[in-house]
Amino acid sequence: MSPAAGLTGTQKVAIVLMQMERSRAAEVMRQFSEFEADEIAAELVRLRSVESDVAERALAEVHEITTSGRATARGGREVAAGLLEASFGSERATTVMDRLASSLAGKSFEFLESAEAVQVGALLDGELPQTTALVLAHLRPEIGSAVLAGFDPAHRTDVARALATMGPASPEAVRVVAETLKARSGAVVAPRAPADAVGGIQPLVDIINRSDTAVERDLMAQLELRDPVLAEQVRARMLSFADIVRFERRDVQRVLRGIDPATLALAVRGADAAVAEAIRSNISDRTKEILDAETAGAGQVRQSQVDDARAAVVRSMRQLESGGEITLRSGDEDRYVA
Repeated sequence: MSPAAGLTGTQKVAIVLMQMERSRAAEVMRQFSEFEADEIAAELVRLRSVESDVAERALAEVHEITTSGRATARGGREVAAGLLEASFGSERATTVMDRLASSLAGKSFEFLESAEAVQVGALLDGELPQTTALVLAHLRPEIGSAVLAGFDPAHRTDVARALATMGPASPEAVRVVAETLKARSGAVVAPRAPADAVGGIQPLVDIINRSDTAVERDLMAQLELRDPVLAEQVRARMLSFADIVRFERRDVQRVLRGIDPATLALAVRGADAAVAEAIRSNISDRTKEILDAETAGAGQVRQSQVDDARAAVVRSMRQLESGGEITLRSGDEDRYVA
């Protein structure tokens, strides 16, 4: 790494940890979340060697300058694995390194990140559902949802099942698929942050959560017919309109902020009393007046209008929850109390 090269925050942390004894570095590593530890481990693997002046600059920036001679640094897979094991134990270290290997291999799909969904769909035309699922698992969920929406219903369901039931793919398999698609597309790789994604139910849920209502409804209906058990597992992880009662009051207020009162008036039509109360008790008096006026003057409305209004609330819930801005509670003890 050149002294003039810009360092990311994660790279600086990795370089600092390289300077420390393993036991002390492990104590620092334990302060990070597993996601952060993954990112740091990835940099440790990449930074096999760092020039001394680069290491010294990183140390100075985080106010952890060493006092014994010029700083040298060695990284690599062994360093990352050893530090993770000392920090979290051998079992968790193995899990993180396995996931890291898949993630780094998945970086090969970066050339698809800047492509249009229709182009990715065309590139995957004729591929087996398992191959398509592998690719979607390594793309950002918003791109994956757009690609999935472009498939015909039957193929969409096949891909969804393959994605939900797929275990971690070997790095070699990921590279082979990526290289084949890249050669076919003739695309040029643009550097981006690697996607940390493997197969399983959660990547499918992330994709569905970013799909429009029609695609979500159709996919879940088809999945229910093909594999009821899997459909139930997917549905259990997805947020629904009724889940608004499982958030703290302040989180409900964040969800409802910016939702038009007319939309809320439609959303609460025929809703469970607890759900309606969760909404009404977390909006301003002025918004409540508008909501009541809209409800009184609306007359009969189509079920599709109600569904679309509730979908708007759910989109807000999913966006905030996926970003870690609000937290869903679980269990009977977490029922909403007005």
